[in-house]
Amino acid sequence: MIHSEFVVSAFSERDFPREGIPEVVIAGRSNVGKSSLINQLAGNRSLARTSSTPGKTQSINFYRFEQAFFLVDLPGFGYAKAGRAVSRMWKQLIEQYFRDRSTISLVFQLVDARLRPTALDLELAEWLDYRNIPRVVVATKSDKLSGNDRVVQSRVISNTLGGEPAIMSSAVTGAGCMEIWRRVTETIRKS
Repeated sequence: MIHSEFVVSAFSERDFPREGIPEVVIAGRSNVGKSSLINQLAGNRSLARTSSTPGKTQSINFYRFEQAFFLVDLPGFGYAKAGRAVSRMWKQLIEQYFRDRSTISLVFQLVDARLRPTALDLELAEWLDYRNIPRVVVATKSDKLSGNDRVVQSRVISNTLGGEPAIMSSAVTGAGCMEIWRRVTETIRKS
């Protein structure tokens, strides 16, 4: 079992850990399954709080894995009911996080495998690419698709967001987790 632990929920820059170890970021729309994927990767269903209510993660949450790196859970974006003031605050905090953290090694950009990527998904991809932040697209909830639909959606997602083929994953079945761990391991070795 992988040793993982919750470290801190950061509501401002002063809350960010100062350890200087690599950071692997989980980013995506509200309710795309970020916390569920973290729990699946950790082998611990209660590490990250999950909810069927979109917008539950309202801070940047840092989880330390094997004392070697942080897995960083960003608040979801695109949740209209969060309110403009809260959404603006999250956006500022996330932009400050990306601007100030030299330890960011990789971003897993999560999208829902069942849906065509939205304008917000494309905006995040372009924003990360513009800042030369390495990213890998992970299509969550792939267990809800047939085999043929997974192939079609993988192509649609990859063509829309650019780059290499998306990792089709499921927090329910564990699909894609080995590939995600492979990417994390490669990235941490290079850091």
